[in-house]
Amino acid sequence: MDERKETMDDYKAELEASFRKLSEGDIVTATVIAVSEDEASLDLKYYAPGIIKANELSDDPDYSIMENLHPGDEISASIVSMDDGNGNILLSKKEANQTLGWEKVKDAMEHQTILNVHVKEAVNAGVITYVEGLRAFIPVSQLSLDYVEDASTWVGKDLEVRVITADAEKKKLVLSAKGILKEREEEARNHRIAMLTPGTIVEGVVESLTNYGAFVNIGDGLTGMVHVSQVCQRRIGKPGEVLKIGQKVRAKLLNTKDNRIALSMRALEESAEPSAEGSKMAKEYSSHETASTSLGDLIAKLNLK
Repeated sequence: MDERKETMDDYKAELEASFRKLSEGDIVTATVIAVSEDEASLDLKYYAPGIIKANELSDDPDYSIMENLHPGDEISASIVSMDDGNGNILLSKKEANQTLGWEKVKDAMEHQTILNVHVKEAVNAGVITYVEGLRAFIPVSQLSLDYVEDASTWVGKDLEVRVITADAEKKKLVLSAKGILKEREEEARNHRIAMLTPGTIVEGVVESLTNYGAFVNIGDGLTGMVHVSQVCQRRIGKPGEVLKIGQKVRAKLLNTKDNRIALSMRALEESAEPSAEGSKMAKEYSSHETASTSLGDLIAKLNLK
């Protein structure tokens, strides 16, 4: 009895769906039943099936109905006509894209969602791709962190992008890959910094000088700063008094607080300076003692208490 009741409920739900009122302009969700080169048949759970022509699926010129659409897929489409002349409901996914597509890209912009796109063609000052069936533009300045001289070299590439402009009225959809690339680079840099060990001696090249410090390129895309107080033991007004751009230097890594690399050249000088007692003994030995001086004579000179 329970099994029969469940079957009746299912039948009731389908019956009610078949009598729901549909009108031209409505956006409906349908399941693909069959696909041919010219059109796709769809199940609307309605008394009449839906038909969508191949040229009404997408604005993307490279869209292929046979490759991109398969039985079992669910798609959203607008009702163009309640009767195509053969008892079918005529649909258009392109029209639905103009409503649903813009809603999706606006939501992606609001939430800074990362989208995957395929570059289709190069145009003046950028490239063209498609998102949710909508034509989108990526300015050449937003393709890479580096200067892009020829946008055509990006055709055929897959990119991660974010939506930076979504204006449905002007049909203006602009994307950017640059921000994501910058984030990826920053993450990789911070990881390399995290692997550094305080106290390590590093070698690098002075790449710039300011009044408060010297910036030293230590390789692997990392730059550390030697504060003016850490350049040398003697007091100086600015690093440029003892350093010059392009000069090779050695320094001790002090810390990597807040992902900033702090270096000290002065620390190396201090660690290399001999102790006062050691210097005195070395001076006495070299000035007053001969190679034949006995160990007992040397010990007698020490004031052991």
